[in-house]
Amino acid sequence: MKVGLFVTCLVDLVRPRIGFATLKLLRDAGCEVVVPEAQTCCGQPGYNSGAREASIDLARKVLAEFRDCDYIVAPSGSCSGQVKVHYVQDLFRDSPERAEFERLAAKWYELSDFLINVLKVADVPGRYGETVTYHDSCAGLRELDVKMQPRYLLQMAGASVAEMPDCEKCCGFGGTFSVKLGDISTRMAENKCASVRASGAKTLVGGDLGCLLNLEGRLRREGDLTTRVMHFAEVLAGEGTS
Repeated sequence: MKVGLFVTCLVDLVRPRIGFATLKLLRDAGCEVVVPEAQTCCGQPGYNSGAREASIDLARKVLAEFRDCDYIVAPSGSCSGQVKVHYVQDLFRDSPERAEFERLAAKWYELSDFLINVLKVADVPGRYGETVTYHDSCAGLRELDVKMQPRYLLQMAGASVAEMPDCEKCCGFGGTFSVKLGDISTRMAENKCASVRASGAKTLVGGDLGCLLNLEGRLRREGDLTTRVMHFAEVLAGEGTS
């Protein structure tokens, strides 16, 4: 099984250990993993800002780099949603290229969904015997139906999942939303941090780094220096959990 790893911009630039954790999980599950070195962005920031031509150019670049893979996996619901939903239903809806992007979308998976529903893993290499609470990112939940997959995997790693109130509510990041509507975004992040505290867990876990950076920044600004904020791939791979 030849699996292409789409690293994502944020992971590459801000927290590359998530990419290495993803690589470890896929290899441990028996995949041959390829990581195109020239990969950049899925085009979502441009798409959300109305820069359609730039987003289309980046989509074609993604297609060219991953066309020959059996599957493509990303540790992100938002990037995966861009490829699986917006490429096909909008950017290339009326294009002669649509069929190629439909084939790309069909073999593209968010990481937890791939581990559970394609590889059907029964164990993970990491162990984390702590209580965690999970934030459902908007794109993963609403565009890809990613809900229980990461929770099952966290339990495989030995974690106990304590659900926070309103776990499915947006954290306020929303990419460019957090820049354009900063006051609203801040209030939403504050509400989410209150929910994290209400769960009683000392570790916040999620599947999209944008959400995690937003919430970690707000927790620290509120004086919370102890709550750990981790991508589920880090927990499952045993990266940074000692």
